[in-house]
Amino acid sequence: IFLTYGSWHESANKYLPSSAPPDMETVAASTSLPDPAGEFDRNVPRICGVCGDRATGFHFNAMTCEGCKGFFRRSMKRKDNRRHCQACRLKRCVDIGMMKEFILTDEEVQRKREMILKRKEEEALKESLKPKLSEEQQKVIDILLEAHHKTYDPTYSDFTKFRPPVRSRSSSRVAARSSSMLTQDFSSEDSTDAFGSDAFSTFPESVEPPMFSNLVLSEENDESSSMNIEFSHLSMLPHLADLVSYSIQKVIGFAKMIPGFRDLTAEDQIALLKSSAIEVIMLRSNQSFTLEDMSWTCGSADFKYKVSDVTQAGHSMDLLEPLVKFQVGLKKLNLHEEEHVLLMAICILSPDRPGVQDTSLVEAIQDRLSDTLQTYIRCRHPPPGSRLLYAKMIQKLADLRSLNEEHSKQYRCLSFQPEHSMQLTPLVLEVFGNEIS
Repeated sequence: IFLTYGSWHESANKYLPSSAPPDMETVAASTSLPDPAGEFDRNVPRICGVCGDRATGFHFNAMTCEGCKGFFRRSMKRKDNRRHCQACRLKRCVDIGMMKEFILTDEEVQRKREMILKRKEEEALKESLKPKLSEEQQKVIDILLEAHHKTYDPTYSDFTKFRPPVRSRSSSRVAARSSSMLTQDFSSEDSTDAFGSDAFSTFPESVEPPMFSNLVLSEENDESSSMNIEFSHLSMLPHLADLVSYSIQKVIGFAKMIPGFRDLTAEDQIALLKSSAIEVIMLRSNQSFTLEDMSWTCGSADFKYKVSDVTQAGHSMDLLEPLVKFQVGLKKLNLHEEEHVLLMAICILSPDRPGVQDTSLVEAIQDRLSDTLQTYIRCRHPPPGSRLLYAKMIQKLADLRSLNEEHSKQYRCLSFQPEHSMQLTPLVLEVFGNEIS
């Protein structure tokens, strides 16, 4: 039906609501409203109530497309310039509930645009002030991750190459295992390595066990885990000695890939590794530590290590109790893998280690690693886990120093007895037996 301008005007006014306009704060906030009743499924196509095209949402109180939304706004602002077909379209707009009160004035539109622009500028400023990892820092993290993946096998498949574990309470299970000895024909990946001692170049590059602490723990407390260790029967010593030896070799492999480590003299590299090896082994072992039963689970039941296993290798609760506490605390930090590898690198590159000559160079390398860790935490570790995280991680390094000291004392007691020291590997004797004092 074609309407004259006059009859259209009458018809339009008839359909335009005469009620008071809604709150202008609500009106100014947006010209398009979400589905107030939640009637529409987001996955179901919405249809414009005016022209039947695909709708983009509620505009001026009705579901319409962008075209009809614009048409309605223009029509309400310029009533004196319509053709008859436009009148029909406008009538349809009004019929489906579009309301002129929802149209912003030119001033309101301008204010809204300014608000949007201001918000965007604020967000851009906030983003620009947010700390970001530099290209160099990201590269360091990538290198450390790759180094860790190359030197830590989460399947622990190489454990079968160690002398088998012999547990005094599980002789029947152990008897089923073959007495496979640790492979001796190992060749160094890098025969011209900075480490002059043969012990640093003869341990298998192809194997990968968990760390010493890895091999332990459980809250069991029996005669074998008392302070008065019965050194005459250390059935787990051969297996754990191979495990620790293997772990030391992997720590060396990881250290050689730390950016800046090879810039140090051979003497300083050896000094750093001898002093930090057991600490890094304890850090690495946290990957296999389980809070459920306080043990290190490294594959099959034969390679599930509890405190009682380590007492059968000559260590007492003076070491094992704080070690378990350390593992639990570290696990609860829920470190990202990036944070874990940075912490290991920082641990190795400590300028205050005994025997280090070029302390300024070591400190410079450690500072770069520390800065990278702090920036990573601010950028990538969401709250609340990131709160005081860096400080907590540094405290873990202090805890490791105490564990290192106790381990050294207990190792010396063990190694003084020839029948037990002969069970240790050349690498263990080189690292722990000839300590720098």
